[in-house]
Amino acid sequence: MKSFLAFRLPVLAAVATLMSGPALATSNGDDDMDQKSMPVHVQMFAPANGDHVGIGGRGWFVDLAVQYEATLEQTGFTGFQITGPAGHNNAAPFPGTFSAGVDDRLPGLIVLLPTTIVGAGSCQNVANLFNLTGVTNVTTDEVELWDTWIIGAPNFGVNTESVVYAAVAADLNGDGIYNDAPAVIPDANGDGVCNAKDLKALGLASNIAKAHFVINP
Repeated sequence: MKSFLAFRLPVLAAVATLMSGPALATSNGDDDMDQKSMPVHVQMFAPANGDHVGIGGRGWFVDLAVQYEATLEQTGFTGFQITGPAGHNNAAPFPGTFSAGVDDRLPGLIVLLPTTIVGAGSCQNVANLFNLTGVTNVTTDEVELWDTWIIGAPNFGVNTESVVYAAVAADLNGDGIYNDAPAVIPDANGDGVCNAKDLKALGLASNIAKAHFVINP
């Protein structure tokens, strides 16, 4: 498989253009599942374990690379996006919707933040809040996509510890396409909190990338 890059300058430059502010991403590869038998690999560049992110709960990143042993069609990818709230929502040149739930551009991706106050809380898939999605490598049997989110509102905690999980859902309906992420993850063990155990119970095509971090006051 193609090596992941620790420095994401093209991606960060595009995000900075959208949000009018500079940013740096930190490499993080904390994988929760054995990758050997899985067709998809998720790498989390930011946040990294132990980071203290943002200011007042805002201005921090979740930054991912997703690599598939599959064709582009099989990834479920539906197009590039540069999106965000208000006037950025579904706007040219690369429109994409901006809301909690299934990402309209990468509909197999699941991202959970247990400290969220959005939607269904820890079980809410927030992948459709990602701002920037593009293709960094395509061959006949491998695809790499990059996906980046800058958090613009303190909806995920302030002055608090948090954790983020990112994974790609399995081909749950058997159509050969990784586009089956739910808007809300079932709480499989009924403990009131959705985490890696619930993701595994759902069924995944990838490892679970995760990071424990602190959201700054």
